[in-house]
Amino acid sequence: MLKERVLRVWVDWTISVTSRVRGRGRDAGAGFVEYAGLMILIAGIFTLIDGLGLDGLISGAILDAVNNVIGG
Repeated sequence: MLKERVLRVWVDWTISVTSRVRGRGRDAGAGFVEYAGLMILIAGIFTLIDGLGLDGLISGAILDAVNNVIGG
């Protein structure tokens, strides 16, 4: 009896998690705090790239890769 109950709880939890991740309301729980945190993280990455002077290096690498592909 306990085994069946545990299995049922596991199945219910799995269905619930799957519907939240892939279902219609997958973004329903995301609020302002989550989006603000994401924006702060992205801004931090851009600031780090700019502060370390990697922007020119990244641009040059992309330009070299594109030139290699198009033969220029």
